[in-house]
Amino acid sequence: MKKMLAASLTGALLSLSAAQAQSYDNRVTVGAVAGTTGFGADVSWRFHQHLGLSARYTGGLDWDGDFNTDGVDYSGDVSLSAGALKLDYYPFAGSFFLTVGAMLPDMEANVSGRAKDDREFEFNGNTYRAEDVGSLQGKLTIADSVQPYAGLGWRSSHRSGFGFFSELGVMATNIDVSLSATGPIADDEQFQRDLRREEKRLEDDAKKLEVYPVALIGISYTF
Repeated sequence: MKKMLAASLTGALLSLSAAQAQSYDNRVTVGAVAGTTGFGADVSWRFHQHLGLSARYTGGLDWDGDFNTDGVDYSGDVSLSAGALKLDYYPFAGSFFLTVGAMLPDMEANVSGRAKDDREFEFNGNTYRAEDVGSLQGKLTIADSVQPYAGLGWRSSHRSGFGFFSELGVMATNIDVSLSATGPIADDEQFQRDLRREEKRLEDDAKKLEVYPVALIGISYTF
């Protein structure tokens, strides 16, 4: 008897779930967003009261920054953009959702280095004259290729009309630093070893940012 009752209840729940899924109206939500990855658009397809797929692209966020070490004064032009493809889970069948997926970031900085007092560079404890090093250039990669992402947010995709959009999350980074010089000492073996140590030191400092924070706000419309 208990087994028959359990089987009946299970069948009823499965039938109810299937009926809800079939009766749920698919909704598409489009939004304009701005945040820590730039400015852009967000599109969501909510095919179930608890599930949806979303895609996003943001970019156009650039700024200048400075970073100083004991031996070099660095300046950089940072450029950020990122795409995303995610699965959204609405636990309460409302606006709140949890999301996981992949981001396709292009986050990097073009870096230039200037000698202290325009006289000497210091790499790995060794000093080099500015005229021997010449122009010091490099690139700092914060994140590129495909990176995992997780977050939470609010999207008014359960009803038609205008709504509010926001999302908070974290994306993994893959820090990389490359440096090069143009002066007459650029190909010297000892200088190259010291320059590689400088790259490693800068990478270690940058790797303190193990994840990149994603924060977005915007407005949306659900059809």
